[in-house]
Amino acid sequence: MKSLLRILTLLVTLALIVLGGTVFFHYIEGWSWLDSYFFTVVTLSTVGYGEMVPVTPVGRIGTTVFIFVGLGVFAVAIQQFGAFTVRKREEHTEWLIARLGPHSRHPHAEPSAANEDDQPDPPAPVAEKTPAP
Repeated sequence: MKSLLRILTLLVTLALIVLGGTVFFHYIEGWSWLDSYFFTVVTLSTVGYGEMVPVTPVGRIGTTVFIFVGLGVFAVAIQQFGAFTVRKREEHTEWLIARLGPHSRHPHAEPSAANEDDQPDPPAPVAEKTPAP
């Protein structure tokens, strides 16, 4: 539950940053809402097509601040999504191991690696030939 709340918080934070950037560029640069949104997403994702460039001093300064803040939050979001995925995979692996239960032939034997080679069976005793009478 705690990790879900963290993910939700990051998604809301990212949405607020995109919304804030869109509003900022719409009013400061005078771009349309769509152009402002497009520039915000392209800048935040580090794609940077170069089609649109802020021309006002406030727009340029705001863009640099937006890049530093946005990229930081974007990097944290990616890291948290990765950590969430790893945690879920670990939980699933633990569940799977618990469900399979012990699979060793010897209950008190040390666990072995899954890719460890099996030892060959010892050779069967050879019956001695007795001379024919």
